[in-house]
Amino acid sequence: MGAIVIKNDLIISILNQGYSDAFMAVARKAGARGGTVLSARGISRQMVKKFLGISVQDEKEIILILSARKKRAAIMRAVHKSFGAATKAAGVVFSLPVDQVMSLSEPLLNF
Repeated sequence: MGAIVIKNDLIISILNQGYSDAFMAVARKAGARGGTVLSARGISRQMVKKFLGISVQDEKEIILILSARKKRAAIMRAVHKSFGAATKAAGVVFSLPVDQVMSLSEPLLNF
């Protein structure tokens, strides 16, 4: 049995709420075909704030981008430059290898 060849990666970004449209514009320009945005909230103890006695947590967005491995680095560099930890978006980005991709409505996709 041959070795598995990884052709795709899942790029995962977590950033402050309100930046997903601009983030995806930069990612598309760098080669992303699309992405999925999930709403989330931070649970770090340092992020919990009090407002009129009510605990308020920072709202976040998680952006998932399935990318061809050869485009991954360019996409990650582009979004890091505009949305990294030193920006108002305060984002982080990382990737995970994806060994198979299958659409639920079409045959196996080749990226």
